[in-house]
Amino acid sequence: MSDYETLLVETHGAVTLVRLNRPQALNALNTAILRDLIDAFAAYDADDGQRCLVLTGSEKAFAAGADIKEMQDQGFAQMYGANFFGGFEKVWSVRKPWIAAVGGFALGGGCELAMMADIMIAADTARFGQPEIKLGVAPGMGGSQRLTRAVGKSKAMDMVLTGRMMDAVEAEKANLCSKVVPAADLVDEALKMAATIAGMAPLAAIANKEMVNVAFETGLATGILFERRLFNGLCATEDKKEGMGAFVEKRPGVWTGR
Repeated sequence: MSDYETLLVETHGAVTLVRLNRPQALNALNTAILRDLIDAFAAYDADDGQRCLVLTGSEKAFAAGADIKEMQDQGFAQMYGANFFGGFEKVWSVRKPWIAAVGGFALGGGCELAMMADIMIAADTARFGQPEIKLGVAPGMGGSQRLTRAVGKSKAMDMVLTGRMMDAVEAEKANLCSKVVPAADLVDEALKMAATIAGMAPLAAIANKEMVNVAFETGLATGILFERRLFNGLCATEDKKEGMGAFVEKRPGVWTGR
C-alpha cells in the first residue's frame, strides 16, 4: 500500500491497482487527485516489476466530474495561465498499458479520465456523460476529441449537446468500453485482464500500445510504416528470441524486458 491523500494504491503481483478515494465528493477530480495520480502513475511507469495498472473508483462513482467548487471562481486568465487540466496529459502519456474499471458515474472529467485509458471495462451500473453544457461550458480534458474518436460524430454530438447520460449497454454498443461485467465482478475482471497483459513481454506491450495510439493520430500509410519500424525493432530484443523459441518448444516465455 502507498500513502496518498486521495488514492488507495496496492499491488497484485505485476499489476498496480489504484482506487480514487474521495467518497465524500463522489471522487470529483481536484488538484489533489491530479497530483496524486501523476505521482502514482509515474511510480508505476518507473517500476520494472509492474507491467499493467488498473484505475477504478467506488461502487457509486468512478468519478462524478471535475470539482466545480474549485473552478467556480476561475476566469480565463487563471485557467489559461495555470494550464488547468493540462496535468492529466501526464496520466494519459504513461508508456505502459493501463485499464479503467468504471462503475457508477463517470461524468465530465470522470468520463474523460476513463477515456484516457488504453482499455475501459464497465460495470453494468456504469453511467457515462459529458454534461458540461449544463454548466454553460464544454469538455476540457479531451472529452470532445476522445469521445468523437470512440463513438463517432453523431453520438458524440448527442452526448455533449444534450448532456445526457449513456448507460453501460449503450456504451459497449457504441464502442466506448470493451466489455460490460456485473458490478460485483468489475475489479476482479479488470485485474484478470491486467494480469494477462502483465504476463506479456514488456517491450512488446509498450510497442503494441504505441502502435494503436498512432492509428488515431496519423494516416494509414504513416501508421503502417510506424508499425513496421517498431516490429523490426522488437526483432532485435532478447524477448523476441525467447518468445519465438518458447513457441517452437511449446512452453511459456520467460521475459526479461530486454
